[in-house]
Amino acid sequence: MSIKINEYELPDSLTGPYGITTGLDGAIWFTANKGNKIGRINLTGDITEYNIPTIEARPLIITSGQNEDLWFTENKANKIAKITIDGDITEYDIPTLNAGPYGIAINDDVIWFTEINANKIGRLDKAGRITEYNLPNEGSYPAMIVSGPDGALWFTENQGNRIGKITVDGEISTYEIPTVASGPVGICAGTDEDIWFAQIIGNKICRMTKEGIITEYPLPTQNAKPHAVVSDKKGEIWFTEWGSNKIGRLQIDGKIEEYKIPTLNAEPHGLVIGPDGAVWFAEECGKIGQIVF
Repeated sequence: MSIKINEYELPDSLTGPYGITTGLDGAIWFTANKGNKIGRINLTGDITEYNIPTIEARPLIITSGQNEDLWFTENKANKIAKITIDGDITEYDIPTLNAGPYGIAINDDVIWFTEINANKIGRLDKAGRITEYNLPNEGSYPAMIVSGPDGALWFTENQGNRIGKITVDGEISTYEIPTVASGPVGICAGTDEDIWFAQIIGNKICRMTKEGIITEYPLPTQNAKPHAVVSDKKGEIWFTEWGSNKIGRLQIDGKIEEYKIPTLNAEPHGLVIGPDGAVWFAEECGKIGQIVF
């Protein structure tokens, strides 16, 4: 596949873009973790930034809601926040202190999030009430979370070496990963209705059926440290390689291709398929990347 990688520099290279998503307004939205901002970049590269009210909130993961709002986690501030497409921000305090909110997902207009320090899954309902669910295994370190095709929420247990599932009623199941100490992080729902996730330590991309059967695909580059994953409309899985400075693509036939990012030490993290069909990704070095075909 012939590709081109574009990179767009942020006004401040030290803001540390991390999470990224597509908004219902047709733009790409991202968190500036170190800059304490939420950013918006349109498809021609114009960037707008919005300051978060809480100082040193450390925003991480962002996702798009059902009514043009976007939701994100404030890891250090211990809050879940909402931003409108006009830039207005509302914040919600998490009951557990120092919970460390990380991943976030939306299911039927209800917000679900992981509490990486507290070993819990949180739920923020439409009335603004937060419910927390304790994980069955200590030290699981829940990271990313996604709404699955079965209506449940699926999440990675980075230190527990498991994939977890929580139903909308709060019932939790977990599934062991075959590779020991694999360090699962990113997770997404594929068009094949299976769950896909990245092993940052195991150096693999994995497919998991709803029944818990896991297939692992080793990466060609050693110590690539795959971080985030996303599925495109064709069912191919794209992922960031934080350790090798590449973007990877797992084709339906299992073949893996890798694309080098032009900027050295870009530190790619979140990625998303944009409304233009391109793959957009956040570079902690202070840029937003775009792969066009």
